[in-house]
This record gives sequence, C-alpha cells and structure tokens, in this order.
Amino acid sequence: MKINLISDTVTKPTKGMLDAMMDADVGDDVFKEDATVNFFEEKVARLFNKESALFFPSGTMANQTAIKIHTQPGEQLICDKYSHIFNYEGGGVSFNSGVSCRLIDGDRGMMTAEEIGKAINPPDFYHSPLTSLVCIENTTNKGGGACWDYTELENIKKVCLDNNLAYHLDGARLWNAMVAKNEKPNKYGELFDTISICFSKGLGCPVGSVLVGNKEAIAKALRIRKILGGGMRQAGYLAAAGIYALENNIERLKEDHKKAKEIGAELSILNFVKKVEKIETNIVIFEIDESYMTTDTFVQKLKEKNVHIIDMGQGKLRAVTHLDYSEAMHNHFLGILKQL
Repeated sequence: MKINLISDTVTKPTKGMLDAMMDADVGDDVFKEDATVNFFEEKVARLFNKESALFFPSGTMANQTAIKIHTQPGEQLICDKYSHIFNYEGGGVSFNSGVSCRLIDGDRGMMTAEEIGKAINPPDFYHSPLTSLVCIENTTNKGGGACWDYTELENIKKVCLDNNLAYHLDGARLWNAMVAKNEKPNKYGELFDTISICFSKGLGCPVGSVLVGNKEAIAKALRIRKILGGGMRQAGYLAAAGIYALENNIERLKEDHKKAKEIGAELSILNFVKKVEKIETNIVIFEIDESYMTTDTFVQKLKEKNVHIIDMGQGKLRAVTHLDYSEAMHNHFLGILKQL
C-alpha cells in the first residue's frame, strides 16, 4: 500500500463530502450570487465572531491579501523566522505589498510579546521602515505543529494596541491547534484583526481558505482578491465541501494527533534518529544521525517500502498525518520503522 505523509494537503474528498458538493446550490460568486458560498462565508464569520468573511482558492492568497490590507509599500511586518508568509509564499510579501519582514528568532516558530516589542521601529524615525503589522502562524508548520499559548497571544495583542499595529493570524492549521488545546474560534476572533483559515489541510477539503475580519477589511479583500485573480465562479461546489468539513471533520483531528505522537514515539527509540521535535498536533519533524546513515538514504529506504515523507532541508525530515492515513496504514508504517 502507498502511504503518503508528505503533507495533510494530499487528501481526497470522502464520499460524504463529494455527495455534499454535488448537491450544492450554485451561482456566479463573482456577482455574489452563489448561495452556498454566501452561506459558507456567513457561517465561518459567525464561528469566529467576525462581521464578514471571504472565500479564497488558497491560504497563500488569503494571507497575501491580509498583508496588503494592513500595510503600505515600504512598511515592515514582524513575524517569526519560521513563518509560512516568509518562507513558503514565493516572496509575495515584497512582490505583492512592497513590505519587508522583521524576523524574530523565536521558539519553534513562536515569538513573545517582549521580543515583538523590541523589534518595533520607532514610528518617528523615518530612516527605518514603519512597523505596521504583526503576523502569527498557528500551528507553526516549520516549528513542527506547535500550538501557541493563548495568554501570550493576548500579550502580543496589547503590544499591537499600544503601538497601533494590525494583528493577522495565519490559521493554516488553526483547527488542529483548537482541537489540541480545547479552544473555541470566537476567542481567536476577539484577538485578531484578520484570520486566514484553511480547509484543504486537516479538514480534508480539495480547495480553499477563508479570510475573516470586519466589514471594511473584507470589502478591501474583495478588491484585492480580484486583482490577484482569485475570483471564482460556481465556487459553491467547493464551499459545500467546507460546510461538510465543519460539520464532520473537526473532532476527528484528535486521531491524526494521536497517530503523529505514536510515530514520534517509535522514531525516538531508533538508534539512527538523532532528534524528534516535540509533537503537539499532526506534524512530526525529526533528524537522522548521519554517523549511522544519511538523510537521503533513510528517505530512499522508506520510498522502497512505498512510504513518502518530505525533506525540509537542513537535515530535518517531516511526516504529516491526515484524514486519508488509515489505521491499517499507520500500523503498517510503525511495523516498517520497527524493521529498520
């Protein structure tokens, strides 16, 4: 059997999700005439206790739109050195918004309010970029699926208010964080000016993210989405998948987290594994002790067993559990690790 742990983006819609998609009442969303998209956006906005929401074809486009809303060219945002917006969005921060990133050397992709406070440029010192935005990622992808402490997020909010900074959350795997820490969406809505929420990772949808915020922010987002080419027509088929996921796929994330921790436990007892990062959700990041075998050799050995993981560079390997990673696959993979 093929076991694909490259990412939680590799999932395919379940039969129930496909049935919901095929039954969708659709229209032309560019004219805001797709009833299912409208319902989906309203539903997500209510969940996060926000005034409005907008459906996007990707999380990258939703993040880039949020950055564009909150900044002007020549300004600067603050983010962790591991953040997705800096590492994995094709340089869009500079290309789309003309903004630079002030990077914080945080802990597993997470910064403190104190670190952010020290990174803010004096607003009257016109020789340096004007700091205008703080971006958070929860969970942290490159940080191994780490979950932020909510109290620290509140502390950062205070820094933002005191310094007139906007506050954006890249919630690519926010569902995983909320399930792991038993948190509610409305609590995040209270803190952040905008939140991008992904549906094509842990919730198993084929496409899509939603950006939430106040009416003014989402009105601006609609125009920016158009400029970026993100207008979709009969998008209700995709929105129906998101509605189904909200109603059926959130609590089952606990299964992914459990499997990830079991993989980590098995890896940690292998003599050729140098380090396994702390596992909180569905991402396992680990390093091979190259005095035993090279990283490339380990990846190739897994491929020969039809198991696929990803090399993140700098010696770090990543496996991500997901909806399509069954119990049978899990037991088979644990058996392969034991044999190695």
